[in-house]
Amino acid sequence: MLRIVTLVSGGGTNLQAVIDAVENGTIKDAQIVKVISNKADAYALERAAKHGIGAQAVVKKDFPDREAFNDALIAAVDEAAPDLIVLAGFLVVLPVKMIEKYRGRIINIHPSLIPSFCGNGFYGLKVHEAALARGVKVTGATVHFVDEGTDTGPIIAQKAVEVLEGDTPEVLQKRVMEQAEWIILPGVIRDIACGKILIGGEK
Repeated sequence: MLRIVTLVSGGGTNLQAVIDAVENGTIKDAQIVKVISNKADAYALERAAKHGIGAQAVVKKDFPDREAFNDALIAAVDEAAPDLIVLAGFLVVLPVKMIEKYRGRIINIHPSLIPSFCGNGFYGLKVHEAALARGVKVTGATVHFVDEGTDTGPIIAQKAVEVLEGDTPEVLQKRVMEQAEWIILPGVIRDIACGKILIGGEK
């Protein structure tokens, strides 16, 4: 049984897609054992609670400095003994110690076709605003392993989404979620759970 910890900062729509896939049997031999947010009021925590999943907020302002926050975040993750850590809209730079400890076992979903519109400052609506400003005809989403850089880890899966005439950032964001993010993130987790994609440096 693949033990999953999900880190989320906001509403948790990608988290919901994974919960649904686990509950309907699309993802087999996997369980979300904990959801952690850096925001106490994140709706993702409510989603977790509704489905009987342990939920915890680790909020930076509750700690004297960044190091103490980082240590608390790592402790919250360690407590759940995860096989896989899923970043589903987690707007916090992970501590290097955590990346080293769980190398090859942390994945992230990003709302563009990396290497386009990624890296520092590209998150949420900002990604879609940049795509529209550049005039691209195709965008999409990427699932990748997490390393010490921002959106620089090895790519696992991508799915393209058409940009349509008259799209606003909000409309494009919704289409990318529905046509790409909510499909490839559960798909990658399914493939990890069944051994099709190996994690943790396994050969």
